[in-house]
Amino acid sequence: MPCRPHCGACCTAPAIDSPIPGMPQGKPAGVPCIHLDAQRRCRLYGLPERPRVCLDFTADELICGESREQAMRWLGWAKA
Repeated sequence: MPCRPHCGACCTAPAIDSPIPGMPQGKPAGVPCIHLDAQRRCRLYGLPERPRVCLDFTADELICGESREQAMRWLGWAKA
């Protein structure tokens, strides 16, 4: 499925333990990645700096649900 506009749940809800450019310790759950823009789109998308954990994530209805709120709840249980 294509990413939901103005969502960014996958870049906010889960904790990411691996380094992210500008966030060398990763990020805690519930904290937006510093690379999200005002529309909650990744500014690293398509760039070689994009972390492996982000490259490996694929939007899917089972994970993303029917809304950003559902995705935030489901992805909050996940840990990257």
